[in-house]
Amino acid sequence: MFSLRQAKAYTIRLPDPLDEVFSGLDRARVFDGSADRVRLGNLADSCIGHGKLDFTKSGRGLRTVQWQVSIMPKPTRLMFAEMNREELRAIAPETLVVLPIGATEQHGPHLPTGTDWFTVDHLAIEAARRAAEEVSIIVAPALPFGSSDHHLIYGGTLSLSTQTYYLVLKELLQSLARDGFTRAFLVNGHGGNHELMQLAGRDVALNSALRVGAGSYWNIAWDALIADGAHKECRLPGHAGIFETSMMMALKGDLVPSARPRRDGTFETDARSFHAPYRHEKPGFWSSIDGYTDSPDRARAAFGERWREVIIEALAKTFVEFTK
Repeated sequence: MFSLRQAKAYTIRLPDPLDEVFSGLDRARVFDGSADRVRLGNLADSCIGHGKLDFTKSGRGLRTVQWQVSIMPKPTRLMFAEMNREELRAIAPETLVVLPIGATEQHGPHLPTGTDWFTVDHLAIEAARRAAEEVSIIVAPALPFGSSDHHLIYGGTLSLSTQTYYLVLKELLQSLARDGFTRAFLVNGHGGNHELMQLAGRDVALNSALRVGAGSYWNIAWDALIADGAHKECRLPGHAGIFETSMMMALKGDLVPSARPRRDGTFETDARSFHAPYRHEKPGFWSSIDGYTDSPDRARAAFGERWREVIIEALAKTFVEFTK
């Protein structure tokens, strides 16, 4: 048994049934291969092939190739909501569905309430666009609501309870499984959703054929953000502070006022991990910080542009890794 990378120098002849389906196309070239995924000649732009190669030697030292392969169409669009049911059914078995989840909640006196889902939706779409060069991937509509009860004290918040939000995520994933998809990835943009999306993903995968990934974008990009210095003078990711305000200035600058809250002091995040050894919930914490962290007046659009690129690249790599 040889890997497809080892087989690039060989001519591959596909089984006869494919001649009827893809007559007239170049079926003898193999390129951009991996252990279980190849793109086939002129089919590369519209299909993905999966199969295994068996090599046998003849008496004259030539090799005969036997390949059992299935050819699946690639998505013609990036967005789930722009495709019809027949298109989605055709790509479901081999396509990763990315589901961005955010929140609509107060973000201090200066940022729009849609900050979390504006941000995660943009990051997920751009990362999927990049990953689509290597894998079959689409993006579902972002969920703009989250588990945000801790922000209700300020108003400007639409929240789902812990139990309700868990069920919403679970049932959306179950819907994808019933649609025929075998891979889904929840990308989170709100801290209050983190544990619930992980639980929903675990429970769905236990009782279906759907493989589920779940991660908050700042965790996925953590090492790259630290390497870029995003943790210095900043709570990472914080809430409506330097980090999120910089991201919004880069993405939707017209929604961010020039006059923003200021706090004195220095602010830095432990570079080792977003997660402390244990969780410590303090009654009254959110009311004590006026609904935002560090000093938003120090945010800069240039920071957001730089961090945006870092995060998109990390997400794209994660989507490819998870799919393969």
